[in-house]
Amino acid sequence: MERFVVTGGARLAGEVTVTGAKNSVLKLMAASLLAVGRTHLTAVPDILDVTIMSEVLRRLGCTVERADGTVTIDVPEQLGHEADYDLVRRMRASIAVFGPLIARCGEAKVALPGGDAIGSRGLDFHIAGLAKLGAQIDSEHGYLIAKAPRLTGAQVWLDFPSVGATENLLMASVLADGTTTIDNAAREPEIVDLCEFLVQMGAQVQGIGTSTLVVDGVQELSPVEHATVPDRIVAGTWAMAAAMTRGDVLVRGGRAEHLEIALDKLVMAGAVVEPGADGFRVRMDDRPRAVDVVTLPYPGFPTDLQPMVLALNAVADGTAMVTENVFEARWMFVNELTRLGADVRTDGHHAVVRGKDRLSGAPVKAHDIRAGAALVLAGLVADGITEVGDVHHVDRGYEGFVEQLCALGADVRREAAADELPF
Repeated sequence: MERFVVTGGARLAGEVTVTGAKNSVLKLMAASLLAVGRTHLTAVPDILDVTIMSEVLRRLGCTVERADGTVTIDVPEQLGHEADYDLVRRMRASIAVFGPLIARCGEAKVALPGGDAIGSRGLDFHIAGLAKLGAQIDSEHGYLIAKAPRLTGAQVWLDFPSVGATENLLMASVLADGTTTIDNAAREPEIVDLCEFLVQMGAQVQGIGTSTLVVDGVQELSPVEHATVPDRIVAGTWAMAAAMTRGDVLVRGGRAEHLEIALDKLVMAGAVVEPGADGFRVRMDDRPRAVDVVTLPYPGFPTDLQPMVLALNAVADGTAMVTENVFEARWMFVNELTRLGADVRTDGHHAVVRGKDRLSGAPVKAHDIRAGAALVLAGLVADGITEVGDVHHVDRGYEGFVEQLCALGADVRREAAADELPF
């Protein structure tokens, strides 16, 4: 186990470059299963989750090669249909292979997923939607088992615009007989990226970027080369870091149009945000002002940036309310933030944050990817030393996090964690 050791007091200044989105590339890798042959994905982040998904695909019979931000996936004619627990438990996005395997193989056996401890994320929408397409799905001994000799288009309504369910239904329906309509579909930029990838492969998808997707099934798809959409959550993390440290950071590759509400909140907090042709710049000269935030599905404020805005408000001038509407267990992060001296009180979906001039360094633990990143940012505005444990979570979503922070002027290092007591 390793930890990040953060020395507070740095003002971040300079530029960082954002690569492809974790929440897109993992689904693009799963979608590659739909076409026999070699698919090339570029702008792929060098993160742990890509390593895990690569191994998932290898065990299904694919050849996967990685080099210089490119992943090449060679999909065989005869594809395996079982994704084992030992890998799926490490990353919830592994469930994305379920739809493609049903479409390609007529059957699938995928272990129930693990992933971040941020709340209940049931698969009911996935199962109900795929069942409407004709799949027979059972849960046995920790696995989802599906059989469907041939999928047939159907009308599917999602009670909640679930990103994962939208993705699985999209990938299953592109090879189904007839037309599938997905109503109340998720609209995230990563969904748009997946749709555009599938269209490149030969799929017929209408309504891209809207809440209604119409898919006309085709007989087969072809492998393609595709550049992954930039990671808006990583870009938003750097924007929050600039504002918290009263810094000046140019986020190259970040798309301001994918972060409109988040960047608007930073402007309300007192930051200057300047969109450009190759990214955007965030500058904060004074102490940030407290801002109220409500997380919602896209295009609302992203739940994945909620820990960062909570940390921002912890050092802001004033009192703010942050409301979490997507993942109920994201408040686990609050216990760690209060160890750094933050004044946060939670009640149901709401957290009230009373800002302080500075926080105070202490040992804390990352419970998930975004909480880990937010705790590092909090450490940057804390007196003394902050030690962030369980940083393998951060490795799942951020490429070269420590190196990029140091390049911006932060004092952060990675080191082996002390052994825990055996009781």
